[in-house]
Amino acid sequence: MSEKAAQRLLQGRAWDDFCEQVRQAGHMVNRFGDTANELDRTEWYRFMTRLMRNGFERFMENCEPDRPRLRDAPWRQGMNFQSPDQDHLLAEFVDGTHDYRIIGNRGTIPYFVMASWTARQPADLGERDWADGGTAALAQFDPAILRTTGFLQSDLIHFDDEGNFEVIVSREKPANGKDWLPITADCVGILVRTVYHRREDTEPPRMRIERLDGAKPRPLRPDEVSASLAKTAQLVLGYAELVRSWWQDNLGKRPNRIRFSRAVYLSNGGVPDRHHGFGTWERNEDEALVISFTPTPCDYWIFQLCNIWQENLDNYEDGNGYVQKYRASYEKDGSVRIVIAEQDPGIGGNWISPLAHVHGGMSLRLIKTEGDPPAVTLHRLPLTRLKTEGLAALAALPAINSGEIED
Repeated sequence: MSEKAAQRLLQGRAWDDFCEQVRQAGHMVNRFGDTANELDRTEWYRFMTRLMRNGFERFMENCEPDRPRLRDAPWRQGMNFQSPDQDHLLAEFVDGTHDYRIIGNRGTIPYFVMASWTARQPADLGERDWADGGTAALAQFDPAILRTTGFLQSDLIHFDDEGNFEVIVSREKPANGKDWLPITADCVGILVRTVYHRREDTEPPRMRIERLDGAKPRPLRPDEVSASLAKTAQLVLGYAELVRSWWQDNLGKRPNRIRFSRAVYLSNGGVPDRHHGFGTWERNEDEALVISFTPTPCDYWIFQLCNIWQENLDNYEDGNGYVQKYRASYEKDGSVRIVIAEQDPGIGGNWISPLAHVHGGMSLRLIKTEGDPPAVTLHRLPLTRLKTEGLAALAALPAINSGEIED
């Protein structure tokens, strides 16, 4: 046990530092100035509470070294363009010095992928005060930036006739030929992404994780809580800085365009089984955006509209806000047309309500693709004109072309 970290908690310093870090993160919205309108700011403060909940779930409740668990990500934690057709099972580690076994049954899920990752964090994170460092301290300690180091697709896992399976999670490859998810000594956790095509028709998988050395649970230690508070606060600050930098330093500089970058996606815990393009969208309240693309052959694709904090819109719960392969309406040539507007203009295709948002993030994700991602075209025009003239209105307007591959 770290006595320094324990005393930091017991004397209240770890708690004070946590509160100050969260206070600083909450005020980062002011850096957006007039860019963040009333709705954006309202959702920002809800975003802060969701980040805190996410951090507590992951690092306070689910980071016991002797009792590993695979737990669902918190409800409505739709950050980083999270797909509503994917569930995320998380197991958090202090480090990668132990070996594990995942036992489960795939149900009828068509596809899932396991990944292990690392993040920037010092060994003495529970012994330090972090608030004075502000966002500069993220260079040393940032739980929001995850680097994928190991990867295992369900296509490569051996299942018995009933769908049961076993995967070894370890640094050394098992000698018995068992399925293996490799981890590194600095591994801080694993993520299982389950991909549904039609959720209502699918029996979800069941999985559990256990330590191979049979470690028994033990009482909580004060140095562990000190570390958990530090991780949670840095997670809040890290994601706040992430969405700020993505908007102000990157995506916001090229509105109404999507760009595919493998490096950007993999830098944030992504896995190399997919193309994932990111962009921002903007329109006035009385305008419409019309997006068109022809999906590359793939197992699954989804187009999502998000707010500027990269969160799923509230209408996702109603089945709106996104379009996916198995529910989309297609044109005769196989292309997809998506209309983003406050009202359905009645021109066919797929209508997404932005739910009073005038800007935000958007993404196009294609899983298990054959070839490069598709080109994407976008038209921006008054909604009344689109209602009156229909598709003919698009022919008279220059299109914004995107979908380029950055790396």
